[in-house]
Amino acid sequence: MSRAAPATWRSLMFVPATGDKFVARAHTRGADVIILDLEDSIPPAEKQAARDALPKASATVGQAGAEVAVRINRPLDIAVPDIAAAIMPAVGTLILPKVMGPEHIRLLSEAVAAREAAQGMRIGHTRFVAVVETPDALPQLSAIASADPRVVALGVGAEDLSTELEAVPGADLLYHFGMMVVAAARAARIQPMGSVGPFADFSDLEAYRASLRRSRALGFACQACIHPAQVAIINEEYGPSPAEVERARRLIAAFDAALAEGKGAVAFEGQMIDLPVVERARRVLARVK
Repeated sequence: MSRAAPATWRSLMFVPATGDKFVARAHTRGADVIILDLEDSIPPAEKQAARDALPKASATVGQAGAEVAVRINRPLDIAVPDIAAAIMPAVGTLILPKVMGPEHIRLLSEAVAAREAAQGMRIGHTRFVAVVETPDALPQLSAIASADPRVVALGVGAEDLSTELEAVPGADLLYHFGMMVVAAARAARIQPMGSVGPFADFSDLEAYRASLRRSRALGFACQACIHPAQVAIINEEYGPSPAEVERARRLIAAFDAALAEGKGAVAFEGQMIDLPVVERARRVLARVK
């Protein structure tokens, strides 16, 4: 199986698969990815109803062109029927919570491949976002990031991890583990997902914006959220601004002109630029949709 197409997401928004009013409006929120949740937002007695809702919900949330994802449950006896229900052409990605290690990823990939084959789909159609939420899995972040060609993003679940560590989620705690995610994901050439700020708190959106701005500067590429008010802020802070795009274009043009004259570095708007700086500018342009 070849490596899945890389993700270039900014925002991923959760909606409960059985939350009809949320599902109906999800496509208007501007998120790059809509995640239909089968896990935390669905009570145990409603799991099958949520699975049954996926075909209709997928069509609804994807109608404006957003990627459709499904978050499955971690316990295998629940994950297998989740996969059976979620694998379909309309769903491009599975969110894998509480990932235990690389073998866990490969086991789920095998189950997904069998379901893709049964559906007559291309093997490898379904991409993975791996989320680590337990201390046991933290030392395996790099192995998880490169465990399977389906994996296109990696993150830590701030709330669950904080609970496991008996700690309060916040920048002090999340900085260390967040930078581990950034390093592991970038080494595997996948997207680091998350931030070093609060995930569930949307009471102070300016503080939320500030934490995202810091997180983007630290290397994070995309972020999941639970409230529609967070989506536009994520898109603005994690997507390149028009000014960034225009500057990147000018910088690359200046460097190309210098190369044509046989120079390896050139002064540009008050700084010396060379290949690493140009590569960052090219990555800015690569993120423009």
